[in-house]
Amino acid sequence: MDTDSIVEQPNNLKYYVEDYWDIVVGILAIVMAIFMHKSGQGAIATALAAIGIAALSLTVSEVAEILSERLVEPYGSMVLTFSAVIVEIILLYIILLEAVHSPEVVETVKGGIISAVIVDMNVLLGLAVFIGGLKFTEQEHNKETSSTYTTILFVTALALLVPSLLSESEHGKAVIQETSIIIAAVLMVFYIIIFVFQTRTHTHFFQATAKSRLFRLKRKLKEENQEIDENERSDYIFESFNNIGNFVVIFILIGIIALGAEVFATDGVKLAKEYGISAGLAGLIIAIVAVTPEIFTAIKAARNDQIQRVVNIAMGASVVSILLTVPILLALAYMSGINLMLDFNPLQVGALIMTVILAWKSTEEGHTNYFEGLAHLMFFVCYAIIAAYY
Repeated sequence: MDTDSIVEQPNNLKYYVEDYWDIVVGILAIVMAIFMHKSGQGAIATALAAIGIAALSLTVSEVAEILSERLVEPYGSMVLTFSAVIVEIILLYIILLEAVHSPEVVETVKGGIISAVIVDMNVLLGLAVFIGGLKFTEQEHNKETSSTYTTILFVTALALLVPSLLSESEHGKAVIQETSIIIAAVLMVFYIIIFVFQTRTHTHFFQATAKSRLFRLKRKLKEENQEIDENERSDYIFESFNNIGNFVVIFILIGIIALGAEVFATDGVKLAKEYGISAGLAGLIIAIVAVTPEIFTAIKAARNDQIQRVVNIAMGASVVSILLTVPILLALAYMSGINLMLDFNPLQVGALIMTVILAWKSTEEGHTNYFEGLAHLMFFVCYAIIAAYY
């Protein structure tokens, strides 16, 4: 009996570490970041805040994943994308508040809005498709999903062109501000219609096809001898919570993330100024910090041959990132007395449109392979280089 208990202890410790390291690291990192911020150690505070935000965002994605497993698509993926976008909005808004003292920060926020889509569609989708393609050669998804999402994103990118084009003409700032508000309102209405389309009239567009399910079932039957005991992780505390309890956990974690975001924004802006980091590259860093948990979730889904979930997460998050983040940030900026306009620079709008076209071409036939994932990653590398020197 004693021998059994001794043997079980390290295993239990191993599972505790695997299950809860992100919460411990996240909270400790944010507490230390606040301490370092008050001590005037800006660089260390920024790094610790970024680690804390990423770690706790990973916990948020884990809890959201539990909820998503209990809900059918597209609701399952929507829980994950909404929780990630809330973190993104908090990060960008707190950084935006720094514009009161440093007006140039507005450009970083605009870079962050576009970069969120660039990272979702190229890093998240690219890595997941590449890794999934290496393991399974080809993976199938519902082509109606990618077709619908790329159409939405293409139209949205064209809408964002309106204030950008006017900023290149002789129109003054008042006109650009007015058109930015109009476009933000149009995007919000567009999203409401899309939400109805996605959850009421055309839910089948966002679900895995029967063919994909059959392929997965066949693979599982072939690998029956290598089955993993699913009860191994049944002790994870959040699995015992009901849906409402898990939603409360997500909101509490997002509140702690907001504390880290304040340190990240305050000290991060100072560091960017000090080291001459371009607004485009700063926006890219913000987007990567916000999207990191989704990237891990998407890679895990791809390795389990759930490429439909990857497409839903990557493209669904991109749609929400623009259609909700833009109107909400504009409203928050207006209430805070900050002048935020949607006059994105040519690099940002051009990269957004090219990303949508690339995603359309790589997913249009309803199956993906590692070469298509590599194409997205190559595009991202090129964009990151230009953003650093733009």
